[in-house]
Amino acid sequence: MTDDPFVRHRSLLFTVAYELLGSAADAEDVVQETWLRWADVDHAEVRDPRAYLVRIVTRQSLNRLRTLARRREDYVGEWLPEPLLTTPDVAEDVELAESVSMAMLTVLETLGPTERAVFVLREVFDVPFDEIAEAVGKSPAAVRQVAHRARGHVAARRPRVAVDRTEQQRVVERFLDAVLSGDLQGLLDVLAPDVVAVADGGGLARAARRPVVGARRVATALLAGLRTSPGAVTVEPVWINGSPGLRLALDGELATAVAVTVEDGRITRLFAVANPHKLGGVEEAAALAR
Repeated sequence: MTDDPFVRHRSLLFTVAYELLGSAADAEDVVQETWLRWADVDHAEVRDPRAYLVRIVTRQSLNRLRTLARRREDYVGEWLPEPLLTTPDVAEDVELAESVSMAMLTVLETLGPTERAVFVLREVFDVPFDEIAEAVGKSPAAVRQVAHRARGHVAARRPRVAVDRTEQQRVVERFLDAVLSGDLQGLLDVLAPDVVAVADGGGLARAARRPVVGARRVATALLAGLRTSPGAVTVEPVWINGSPGLRLALDGELATAVAVTVEDGRITRLFAVANPHKLGGVEEAAALAR
């Protein structure tokens, strides 16, 4: 069974689906659908199993993306991708860590489904244009044009991601110490002046309905949230989407996952996901691969 190409490439297939969908639960569903289709195929007829499986995952993800777009129209408050608990070794692959970061996933949300698929397959997984063309149902020439357009779109919006994970960890630790000790000045020192905090409660958990902008406003909101919490809050540092982040529990129950973006030694973005339906991916570390 371990020689089965599906088993061998399962982590890759999940990673592709997750980057296309921004949802761990939907990515798992797509991987399962891919396995069912793979089981019905004469494997001896498949010349390149990896390319074939990636093609199936891409097509299934594109189908699901259109469904998700309709679902998100009725979403309450800000929508964020589902966070993933990751192992520290994901951060060692800088390109993979950047591609699954919450900051990058939110940028990918601004692309159309086909643009997103082409960008992810080409830029992250280095899939040849002819294989991408088969997966998205376009000519290789059209795919090259889409790739060029998507690359420019993402380049104009992507954050400058710090590659020094040790520095990121130090900043997150300073942030955590300041939050837990109620140190307003400590928070102001670690937050960039124009920091943006986005919270996703989905109408099911306490969360700001709109982004909070500015160090003082973000710091004040964080400290007020802790003071008015309906239960005992515990916070632990973890790896979220390839970078240092935080996992919060309320009276022992997982309540929020927080991902951060660090630039020039300060936090520029905070992504807090409290929607309970989106926290399944932070229970145990996901297996990611390129």
